Amino acid sequence: MKLMAKYPIFIELDGRRVVVVGGGAVAVRKAGALLEAGARLVVVALKPGDAMTSLCTNHGAELVRDRYAKQYIGQAVLVISATDDHKVNEQVYRDCQELEILCNVVDDPQHCDFFVPALVKRGDLQIAIGTEGYCPAYAGHLRQRLEAMFTEEHGRFLAELESVRKKIVDDVPSTADRKALLGKLVDDESFEYFRANGPTAWRERADIIIKTRT
Repeated sequence: MKLMAKYPIFIELDGRRVVVVGGGAVAVRKAGALLEAGARLVVVALKPGDAMTSLCTNHGAELVRDRYAKQYIGQAVLVISATDDHKVNEQVYRDCQELEILCNVVDDPQHCDFFVPALVKRGDLQIAIGTEGYCPAYAGHLRQRLEAMFTEEHGRFLAELESVRKKIVDDVPSTADRKALLGKLVDDESFEYFRANGPTAWRERADIIIKTRT
């Protein structure tokens, strides 16, 4: 039977309870990314490594020094299990299914409700690469190529676009006009002007385009 395609989303985790089971290097990477997303992180690990202990201490995350138990994942939005114990990982997954909590068991696609994509991040611009959980190395390869294509300037350009978009929403009543203006401002020519001349000159150009739209 062919598996259904996954539904890609960017999920808001700010202030929401997320549990990582495991205290090794992989768990540290997962925990760090979740903290960066603003999650209210709980780490369950009987013998967490120094890196995990330091991470939790420095970021105010809750560190439960105990064997995994179902009670620790209650009220979580999602759970990531990153232990080297297959039985523990399976138990985490089964408990999550019973509690209807989204679960990811690292490097075990059969025990995943979601996959963590390879990510290119440039300011607020995020480009996610998914492979249905297959061959993460290929996702990493594609990420490297995209990292060369999209620079920090693309992130700064996005910030300028958002500022101008708000102005267009406030000042341009016609939906069709708003769409046409934004289409012109986000195209490659607009970005090249931004890169060559800087944000001040680009905003001046954007204002002219908005004022002369008719």
